Amino acid sequence: MTVKAILKEKGGDVFSMSPDTTLAAVAQELSSRKIGALLIMEGDRLAGILSERDIVRQIAATGAAALDAPAASVMTKSVETAALDDLIDDVMSRMTTSRFRHMPVVEGGRVVGLISIGDVVKRRIEAAVRERDEIRDYIMST
Repeated sequence: MTVKAILKEKGGDVFSMSPDTTLAAVAQELSSRKIGALLIMEGDRLAGILSERDIVRQIAATGAAALDAPAASVMTKSVETAALDDLIDDVMSRMTTSRFRHMPVVEGGRVVGLISIGDVVKRRIEAAVRERDEIRDYIMST
């Protein structure tokens, strides 16, 4: 299964904010949309990614004043991305090894989606269950 299959089912909605948005505004957006991360965009260019974890770490390090800081000061600037044809197992391995939970999907230099480790694991479990059922059906039919 590929990243394209995940986005086909999930959709390609991507929520983003600008680098000068405060962490308080980012936190509000994450909370209201019930998401764990959003992209920081400069026009059509991916500038970074900012997650709930990033905000919590910044608050722990600098206190409540962190909420007034701009997203650009906290976001991950070196963002690993996936392509539509990437295999789910490869993406899951990259996310696990690098210890991050969200990955933008880029095609032709343009962001076309955002997947989470939850999306990847869900599809991997569905595939394993499907495979189990096919093996069981095969065994039962012989």
